[in-house]
Amino acid sequence: MNIKLRLKLISIVILFIASIFTVLKIPLNLGLDLQGGSRIILNCQDTESRKVDDKAVQGAVEIIRNRIDALGISEPIIQRKGQRQIIVEMPGIKDPERAINLIGETALLEFVRGESLVASKELLLTENRIEKLYGKKARLETYAVYNNKGEKVGEQQIILKETVLTGSDLKTVNLRHDTYGVPYVSIEFTSQAADIFYKTTNQDVGKPLAIVLDGVIISAPNINEPIPGGKASISGKFTLQEATDLVIKLNAGSLPVPVEIISNQTIGPSLGKSSIEKSKKAGLWGLLAVAIFMILYYRLPGLIAAIALFFYAILVLTVFVLGNFTLTLPGLAGFIITFGMAVDANILIFERLKEELRNNKILKVAIDTAFNRAFLTILDANITTAIAVLPLLWLGTGTIKGFAVIMLIGIVASMFSALIITRILIEVIATSSILKSNTKLILQ
Repeated sequence: MNIKLRLKLISIVILFIASIFTVLKIPLNLGLDLQGGSRIILNCQDTESRKVDDKAVQGAVEIIRNRIDALGISEPIIQRKGQRQIIVEMPGIKDPERAINLIGETALLEFVRGESLVASKELLLTENRIEKLYGKKARLETYAVYNNKGEKVGEQQIILKETVLTGSDLKTVNLRHDTYGVPYVSIEFTSQAADIFYKTTNQDVGKPLAIVLDGVIISAPNINEPIPGGKASISGKFTLQEATDLVIKLNAGSLPVPVEIISNQTIGPSLGKSSIEKSKKAGLWGLLAVAIFMILYYRLPGLIAAIALFFYAILVLTVFVLGNFTLTLPGLAGFIITFGMAVDANILIFERLKEELRNNKILKVAIDTAFNRAFLTILDANITTAIAVLPLLWLGTGTIKGFAVIMLIGIVASMFSALIITRILIEVIATSSILKSNTKLILQ
């Protein structure tokens, strides 16, 4: 064995060991159908101020993605369906109700100038009276009042007048705890919004400033003095999770249009576990059946093909792990299908090799000619398969796209396995004295 061939052999051995190590150490990202989770379909709705359009739906997709990413869910799928719908798949989620609440709420934060009933000296106000005194958008609301420990101490009524700032005016949002350990949300406005906030608090000293989230008053503290610097806090009866979720929603931004949950499916992990076990068995049996056939039919070359096929399977899984792809049930099916593609290239090479040896060519020349002539056929077959798969990747969604991804990875890996791995192994065996003196081991 010459030095060049020896280096090739060492290289593929190192690659093989590294691939096995990668697959064993780094877990695969499993899709919703394999590890369980939630699948939600949302429908975007029109409002008086905005109709649903492409920009609104795309904006909703990005904001929902930011909210889910903040929860740390691995490989969620958020995509549009039709003109108004959004599909959200969250594999392995442990608290689906929390995620649903986080996704479905618009999270429109408003800072609204208020007027207390005591200050207005009006105990009974009709809608017409409120409108006449405070403007067309003014309304009377009742809200809960909490003490410093987050305990409800009563209810109050307030007249909401005009919105002066919204969540889009926030620069930073952070979770904090007061001296009692009660969580609250610390906010800082942008420089322009800070000026508006200062002017408002300066103008309305002694009056309430309501903090409203999705039309519900969280709190309405009285303004004791002008507040410079553009910093404030949002407090209320918050649990730690509620305060955390509010921070997530405010940092992600409010949805451009409201969304309605029209479908909510939960897939249990037991179903996913069953799918994995059955797919593993199918894959192993498929790999074993192909290997046995190749060995029985091609003898020594078949054994080489079986080794290359095993290398191919490990290589595909390695690419999937390093590429951080999500493996779904259709993806597993595609992976098993590619076993046949991988071994097909070896069959073409071996048949060519037999033809060359029957023409009494020496082994080295026969190997070179067989690989060179088989190359174009293998390339043509794989390109046509790739052309058929690309539309699935381009136009498909969810699991269909996962199937297309693993098929394309399989195409590239199968060519590498057949044209590189198989060739190196055959050339290594061809240098042995046994094969040099007995080419019938290939011709059988």
